[in-house]
Amino acid sequence: MQPQLTTRAIVVGMLIGAVMCLSNIYVFFKTGWSMGVTLTACILAWAAFKGLNAAGVSKAPLGMLENNALTTVASGAGYMTGGGNMAAFGALLMVTTVRPPSVPLIAWFAVIAALGVFAAIPIKRQLIDEEKLPFPTGTATAETLRSIHGEDAGGDVEGSKKAKALAWAAGFGALVAFFRDAKAPWMPFNLPSAISLPVTLAGHALKDWTLLLKTEVVLFAAGALMSFRTGWSLLLGGGLTYAVLAPALLANGAITGTGYKAIVAWTLWPGAAVLVGSGLTTFALDYKSVLKSLSGLTAMLPWGKKTAAPVEDPEECPGWWFPVGFLALSPVVIFLMGWLFQIPFWAGLIAVPLAVLMGFIAARVTGETDVTPTKALGPVTQLIFGIITPGNISGNIMSANVTGGIGLHSADLLTTLKTGKLLGASARQQARAQLFGVLAGAAVVVPAFNLIIPDPSVLGGDDWPAPSCLVWAGVSKAFSNGIGALPESARLAVFVGLALGVVLALMERLSPKHLKAWIPSPSGLGIAMVIPGSNAVAMFIGSAVAEWMRKKRPLLAERLVVPVSSGLIAGESLMGILLALLMFAGLLSR
Repeated sequence: MQPQLTTRAIVVGMLIGAVMCLSNIYVFFKTGWSMGVTLTACILAWAAFKGLNAAGVSKAPLGMLENNALTTVASGAGYMTGGGNMAAFGALLMVTTVRPPSVPLIAWFAVIAALGVFAAIPIKRQLIDEEKLPFPTGTATAETLRSIHGEDAGGDVEGSKKAKALAWAAGFGALVAFFRDAKAPWMPFNLPSAISLPVTLAGHALKDWTLLLKTEVVLFAAGALMSFRTGWSLLLGGGLTYAVLAPALLANGAITGTGYKAIVAWTLWPGAAVLVGSGLTTFALDYKSVLKSLSGLTAMLPWGKKTAAPVEDPEECPGWWFPVGFLALSPVVIFLMGWLFQIPFWAGLIAVPLAVLMGFIAARVTGETDVTPTKALGPVTQLIFGIITPGNISGNIMSANVTGGIGLHSADLLTTLKTGKLLGASARQQARAQLFGVLAGAAVVVPAFNLIIPDPSVLGGDDWPAPSCLVWAGVSKAFSNGIGALPESARLAVFVGLALGVVLALMERLSPKHLKAWIPSPSGLGIAMVIPGSNAVAMFIGSAVAEWMRKKRPLLAERLVVPVSSGLIAGESLMGILLALLMFAGLLSR
């Protein structure tokens, strides 16, 4: 057996994961999306060890299974921004002035993620070994690892091309961010942050309706990593929101002015409703997955139906890991819920088992569709806690954070375990690798947030739209205080948005395959209503360019789209963080 979870794999994996976490947090508050980690991480690791080997720092080359373990560490860290973690934390700071202490908050994110890791262990055998669910990202990562670690020269050539593309793109993204955002007397010039057209709409310049072209390459790159269907749905939603709906709202007095904050204060409600309606409908349509998850869960209970016990495999995770992990970590989560967010003890006793159950369901849906259903599972938890703890908005948000965090990290581990299964890796070592990554991600994500967003009042603004935070905050307000507190026009928009989300989800599921590409994505439409129109335009352009390459030059697209997009995101986001540090040190002006 090749070496897998080596010391160098842990260290480098934690470093790459920390970098990916920094990059993802920047992208998340810009776009509302958390970008994939595993494909980028395995290319970065391959390139890093090629360089270390050439320099004589490391003698042994990085093996395929060792890279797989390293990538699992990086994935555990990089995804710390997803699954509702940063959406919930950002929403919390939007609705309350209380910022929890950093150290307990780091513990909060780490323990929730670790619970997700342990929750994945008992269902790995069912979902991956027996049912062989596809887990598309896990399968794609396995193919990438095979291609760059090929035994012949082709592997080296392929890996080298992808690594160079990523590096050049990262350099370009960093330069654009530096010359755009580095404000100082010694700077010779600054690139414009946006390009606007001298066109008016309803008596106001297009830029007043947020319709302009931003020079943030991270938006273009994020669009390239989406499906073209999501991209054109963003453009459609952005156009309808800012070119049609917003002028009508201003004319009718429903909003008091132009600009992103004035418009999104109203459009948040139908946008969130579209996301919740589509998410819950998709969740309901996946009832077979839910029932299978429940049957799989009951089979693991002492009174559940037993099958013949398999011979214990030393490479598999022992069955006792899940109950011991659950019993050890649940009291910590419940304590932190009460201490940090004033969630009653009895409510915490409900939240943790519910979240673990949701984690089981999320893992199955991810395995079948490659989409972790946090848009459905979060609101379900928010609804439940809106009923049992009315008026506790912060508790409502962070109880849903438990569900989102456990669901995401459970699905994330199973995705990497799918990669390992295809490559012949040790599941036991991968679970350990994920826990190392969780520790690194939790240690990075809180200080990174404090550095990038020192003043939470900027969230929901044009520079940091934080659309997912807006949605979480809005849903929690509605479930905690009731939608009756909203203006009549917004209440009507909520019901229209819910109906639209339901209809689009049904059309998506029931339409023939050849027609699905022409049905607007409810996620794209919903998010478009809570991000600036400029973001929707930039992400559409990225998705269109990537789609053109996939149609016209498929081999080139396979080689370049992910590395170049990941490089642009990493270059701009990491330069943005460096500039924030320089501003903090007083070397640059804001």
